[in-house]
Amino acid sequence: MNYYLLAPEICLLCTAFVVVLADLFLQQKRILAAVGIVGLVVSMGLSLSLWGNGGETLFDGMLAVDEFALFFKLFFSVAAILVILASTDYVLRFPRFQGEYYALVLLSTLGMMLMAATRELISIYIALELTSISLYVLVGFLKDPKSTEAGLKYLLLGAVASAVLLYGMALVFGFSGQTHLEAIATSIEAQLVGRAWDNPGLLLGLILLVAGLGFKIAAVPFQMWAPDVYEGAPTPITAYLSVASKAAGFAVILNVFLIAFGTDLCFDWAMIFAVLSAISMTLGNVVAISQTNIKRMLAYSSIAHAGYLMIGLAAVTKATSVADFGPTGLIFFLLSYAVTNLGAFIAIIAISDKIDSDLIDDYSGMGRRAPLLALALTVCLVSLTGLPPTAGFLAKLYIFNAAVHHGLTWLMIVAVINTVISAYYYFRVAKTMWLGAPISEQGIPSSRPLRAGLSIACLGILVIFFMPGPFLNIAQTVVGALP
Repeated sequence: MNYYLLAPEICLLCTAFVVVLADLFLQQKRILAAVGIVGLVVSMGLSLSLWGNGGETLFDGMLAVDEFALFFKLFFSVAAILVILASTDYVLRFPRFQGEYYALVLLSTLGMMLMAATRELISIYIALELTSISLYVLVGFLKDPKSTEAGLKYLLLGAVASAVLLYGMALVFGFSGQTHLEAIATSIEAQLVGRAWDNPGLLLGLILLVAGLGFKIAAVPFQMWAPDVYEGAPTPITAYLSVASKAAGFAVILNVFLIAFGTDLCFDWAMIFAVLSAISMTLGNVVAISQTNIKRMLAYSSIAHAGYLMIGLAAVTKATSVADFGPTGLIFFLLSYAVTNLGAFIAIIAISDKIDSDLIDDYSGMGRRAPLLALALTVCLVSLTGLPPTAGFLAKLYIFNAAVHHGLTWLMIVAVINTVISAYYYFRVAKTMWLGAPISEQGIPSSRPLRAGLSIACLGILVIFFMPGPFLNIAQTVVGALP
């Protein structure tokens, strides 16, 4: 077996161990962040070296090394690098545990990489648990009442979601007798299942899979954990949850539903996702209006964006190749959302860490106190709204076009109405920063690594808007790699 195909994951695992060991001997803890970033960069290089290898598999088809898996490995690595850059000031809140913090970020990234690469139900579950356990600990890392409550809530609800997902997998296995995704698809075709409701057991299995994975992407009605967890977790981990964890959930959904259920049953699960999309968009945006805490506001924004992303799952039909508008739009939207949301949270980390508050009212006059930070956050909020000249505009345009192309005009109308609603609470923050009276005249200093991470994110927002072609080509290549 060619173990070089696992080189990105092995590199990340070794880096996590090196970080833990170095923490025992190094007095300058900032070096730990540098070690983590170097490990992630090397892992990215190894992933790039495997690009275009023709789509090999490992362990009898359990793990795939194709453009789909490699794209998400690069995606998670970049997200982790930005989170580590944003954490360099924040980790001073827990000086004794910086090594453990960075190691858990790396291990959760490793789990997400495996989630995207797996093509078998049991290995999907194991990879998901590796990711989840690391994130449970990271959410409660501050050890204050809010963080402890958030960690406990995430742990308990995550355990329930994992059980639901496992029950769904068991029912699918009971119907098909297979755990490999392609073998499940072959079994379903052989049994001539026209629609999911022709077999109640398979239908229940599909519903439980949607429920278990819906928890990972914070889709309604499985979103109850998001506001409290986003508020209580360390802000860099909130950013990581909102982007990387959500992307990992969508990677698994694309794998499972396009490969195992992408033929005869696509109409059934696509309609489920269409309904969940409309509900998630509406509830997320409407409830976000009343939020006074910026992290809770972005939690509900994240729920709404899960709804926008699910349009890409709903826009799939049996007559259409998987590389068409829906899944391709989803990948492109994920790219745009990642740089946008990470940029917003990095700016929030820089501001909130100095003013010691996450209340929107306390951001008053930030345009005078920290004009560059306020400008960066404003650009991210404009992109989250979906207005030009930002990546968010093209992402919504592309995925709304996918809805119309697949006869989901009603869903596109719901999405446009929700985009208008979202502008209210996003621009309320911008108004507070630029038109409000400053609470203090004191500036908001930030470290060079944090400014570097914020600059990368904001640059990504503009580059994707002005040069979308390469990113759309990558999205098409990624989705086309699926069997």
